[in-house]
Amino acid sequence: MICIDCLHINLNRILLLAVGLWPYQQSKIVRLQLILFFAILTTFIIFQFTTFVTSKCTPNLVINVFSSVLFYITFVIKYSWFSINTKVVECLMEQLQNIYNKLTDKNEISIIRKYGSYAKRCTAALTLVVILSAPVPFLYPFWPYFFDILLSINESRSYPQQLSVTEYFVDQKKYIYLILLHANAALFVIILVILATGTIFIVYELYACGMFRIASYRIEQAMAVDTLRKGSLQNKNLIYKKLIYAVDMHREAMKFSDSTVSKFKVMFSLMIVIGVISSSLNFFRIFQMVSFGYDGEISLLPLIALIICLSYMFAGNYIAQEVMDHNNDVFATAYNIKWYAASLNVQKMILFLLQRSTKVFNLNIAGLFVGSLEGAATLLSTIISYFTVLYAVQT
Repeated sequence: MICIDCLHINLNRILLLAVGLWPYQQSKIVRLQLILFFAILTTFIIFQFTTFVTSKCTPNLVINVFSSVLFYITFVIKYSWFSINTKVVECLMEQLQNIYNKLTDKNEISIIRKYGSYAKRCTAALTLVVILSAPVPFLYPFWPYFFDILLSINESRSYPQQLSVTEYFVDQKKYIYLILLHANAALFVIILVILATGTIFIVYELYACGMFRIASYRIEQAMAVDTLRKGSLQNKNLIYKKLIYAVDMHREAMKFSDSTVSKFKVMFSLMIVIGVISSSLNFFRIFQMVSFGYDGEISLLPLIALIICLSYMFAGNYIAQEVMDHNNDVFATAYNIKWYAASLNVQKMILFLLQRSTKVFNLNIAGLFVGSLEGAATLLSTIISYFTVLYAVQT
């Protein structure tokens, strides 16, 4: 069992509970919650596809439907994968707790707590951003009514317009509020899933950064000046032990970082492919609306989808870059210590450690993609390339 307070994941627990993904409370009610959320999402996706039954299939209709559908499918895949692999989420948390419990040095405990605090603040900041911005898409169709009430304007208004193209085979005007309720419920679930699953990955990777920092700290302590001045055999053995502990922590950090990605590599691969296509289509829709002056009320969803996808892409790659940088800092620390003042045997150990730096460590997703800021730039370039192709085909 894990200590939620020690790992600073109280808010993450609440978010995962909200979408039924907290691995330690999988009751019948939670299963019903999962079924309900999946029903809302899948039916909303289906009712977007049914538009092709009653409407003429044109390039614009295909782009409008698939730009929205692929956005929802991207995160439905993630929701499905998490719901099936709750044991994996539980296992990763158990690994974190075990690593935390093994720490005895007060400075090492302080380091891991500091990174846990970073993860907690990051989760809180993202949650606050969502709370402040989430009402916008839900209230946007009703803003003209709010202005009428505030300005006391007595004019008849048309019905609120949907943000997505759907076909429910009913009178759209008569049941517009039920349709909007379904669309808003689907968007609300997706936002919760994005926040809950995204922040738990941030927690995992920031703790991995903390583990790399502890490895650097152990190397510094092993080669401290006061330790090197004492040339006794007992002191040399102490240096060996500290270096071994540092290597063990470094290996543990790499193993944990790899586990957080390898367990979900298929999910990430699907999300990258579908997310890039969805972002390109939404980018093209926004361009169409800006260039040709399409109805402004349907421009909000592609904008929201594009912002969410790009934010998710850059946040994930930034965290992956942080993991790589912390791994490189371990070898930078080993290089910058006063290894030349140590015995020949200790120097050989450090040389073996430095040789490991020649092998690049990164968060590789099934050989398809490497998480980094360079990877984020590659994805953005791909999105723009697909947009260019769509624009060329249209013109």
